[in-house]
Amino acid sequence: MNSTVSLSFRYLESDYVRALRAHYASRLRLRLDTVVTVVLAIIGAYLWRSPNLHLLGLACVVVAVAFALMLVAAFTVIPPLAFRREPKFRDDYSLTFSSEGIHFRTAHIDSQLQWSMYSRALVDAHSYVLYYGSRQFTVIPKRVFQSAEQQQAFEQLLTQHVSQIVRRDA
Repeated sequence: MNSTVSLSFRYLESDYVRALRAHYASRLRLRLDTVVTVVLAIIGAYLWRSPNLHLLGLACVVVAVAFALMLVAAFTVIPPLAFRREPKFRDDYSLTFSSEGIHFRTAHIDSQLQWSMYSRALVDAHSYVLYYGSRQFTVIPKRVFQSAEQQQAFEQLLTQHVSQIVRRDA
């Protein structure tokens, strides 16, 4: 099947926030991080009550609180700030996906990209996150597809050209 998928859209803050949260969730071991933080806080509280180890206990509690604040910030504070600070998210995007590559056009960019630029993809309930570096990615919101057939054609192109696809859309 030789199909072309053309998408035109402007990012909503929720598009990027959801995608960045999905990215963080895929990179962090959230359950383990939470368990370690809670255990560290409990140990710290116990040691804090000990006369000889109260400074060590206080240090454990402080570290646990710092970890907890970092996790909360990563999922609640940083994503909207990252979106608001980046002017490129206010542009209108026009993307055309085909077997030959991706035509990427905004007010400031007009490029023909090769699929090989993308090393992996993360698919969640709201978006496709196409990675072109360890922390660099393009977000394709699922809401921008005009039909189920168009989205299916995109999925087929994605499967043909990106070897590592992680699905978290179930």
